[in-house]
Amino acid sequence: MTNGHHGSALFGKVAVVTGAGSGIGAAAALRFAAEGASVAVIDIRAEAAQETADRIAKEQGQAIAIAADVSSAAALEEAMDRVMREFGGIDVLYNNAGVDSSGSVSVAEEADWDRCMTINVKGTFLASRAALRHMDDGGSIINQGSVAGLVGIPNFAAYCAAKGAVIALTRQMAIDLAPRRIRVNVICPGTVYTPLMEPMLRARGDGDLEAGLAKTILKYPIGRLGAPEEIANVALFLACGQSSFMTGSVLTTDGGMTAQ
Repeated sequence: MTNGHHGSALFGKVAVVTGAGSGIGAAAALRFAAEGASVAVIDIRAEAAQETADRIAKEQGQAIAIAADVSSAAALEEAMDRVMREFGGIDVLYNNAGVDSSGSVSVAEEADWDRCMTINVKGTFLASRAALRHMDDGGSIINQGSVAGLVGIPNFAAYCAAKGAVIALTRQMAIDLAPRRIRVNVICPGTVYTPLMEPMLRARGDGDLEAGLAKTILKYPIGRLGAPEEIANVALFLACGQSSFMTGSVLTTDGGMTAQ
């Protein structure tokens, strides 16, 4: 039985969230389930995926945990096939899985560049391709961009390039998928306090997490970093019918960071 009431925003829908073992992905998976969706929780870490699925079950929601690496086409095909078998289709795909990078072009490691492009850009392509075989007309794909795809961030070469590519891919997908009424939008968060961000914050503070945090907050007119739940709320808006005339949109969710 699907969680939620008939009035819920995603009642009877099936949502797939990648990188849903922690941070923004976990928050979105929980939010989607609370609004009535059956949720496929995908993460490279099986235990993390199961943990999010268990949290959804505790709230009387419906979820399955799937361990899959978004850089593997075969793993994603298998994952989406399982979603189809268990839930009967896919209405919403949130391409949230991502990795960080470090270094300017002059010092960045080639392996770090490749990993960043593979997970953030190719992973978005592969997951979308796999899900689209099971999506009915009228679905929603949400890609995870970043303010790093819109403005230059010091010592973040690969990440800025990757997220810029995701934004361009989103616009392209929106055009191709419009005849199927599948909407494709991208969320560009500012810095959100998640486990993924801690190494970057520590590096910015020369090894001191608190100093890095203080320095980062200075870039945000709102005076704080974002919370995963705040990005999840934007994802919910894009996933449901309330955003029905939006496709190819870039939603900055950044506490005013790119407004200055």
